[in-house]
Amino acid sequence: MENAREKTAAVVLAAGKGKRMNSDIPKQYMMLREKPVIYYALKAFEDSFIDEIILVTEQGEEAYCREEIVERYHFTKVRKIVPGGAERYFSVANGLEAVSEDCAYIFIHDGARPFVTEEILQTALETVRPMTRTKELAEVIAAAMPVKDTIKIADENDFAVSTPRRDRVWMMQTPQVFSADLIKNAYRMLLEKEEELRESGVQITDDAMVVETLLAHPVKLFRASYENIKLTTPEDLLLADGILEKRV
Repeated sequence: MENAREKTAAVVLAAGKGKRMNSDIPKQYMMLREKPVIYYALKAFEDSFIDEIILVTEQGEEAYCREEIVERYHFTKVRKIVPGGAERYFSVANGLEAVSEDCAYIFIHDGARPFVTEEILQTALETVRPMTRTKELAEVIAAAMPVKDTIKIADENDFAVSTPRRDRVWMMQTPQVFSADLIKNAYRMLLEKEEELRESGVQITDDAMVVETLLAHPVKLFRASYENIKLTTPEDLLLADGILEKRV
């Protein structure tokens, strides 16, 4: 029997400007088959085993999200809507602070990835839970997929300098899942050392990197889906429409 105390929370990020989308409308609110992009990720978490959702929005958009997203689409698991920060990691930190103290696992997900599925979420939980119980170093797992193309490492002048083995290169995705205490501690350390890291040229680009950098903690990858794309540029909207067409 599963431990009833092992509650799960999802921090869903919808605070980005989406400049590369070349739109005046933030990408999380752009319409995809008559629903905003953020709807699809929230719907997946709403219909899953997740106990609570923390939605992180751009500052000043909290009321809009509550009325036009959460209430309109009846997302009852969205417990709090909190403002994001100037950088992604500030937004995540704000979301983590809002998670209930009794949650054992926290799923962090980009709201611009609309095609997360129940299967991906279940695989994530089934991967992290037994490893944490047996005290293996896998309290951190991240959705990812092996790359399909050959990857080149370039120098500052765009000349190829090396070619990593393709079977060892993965594209990172979300959700990324953490034991709650571990990720909260890692983010507290990040905020304390933010200036030091910035001066050292360290750029934190995802949540797994936070625990790798601050705690020297290994990250277990699990296979998600090639359809679990992040909508970043206008071309991605065409791909998204095709994925939805296939799922209808």
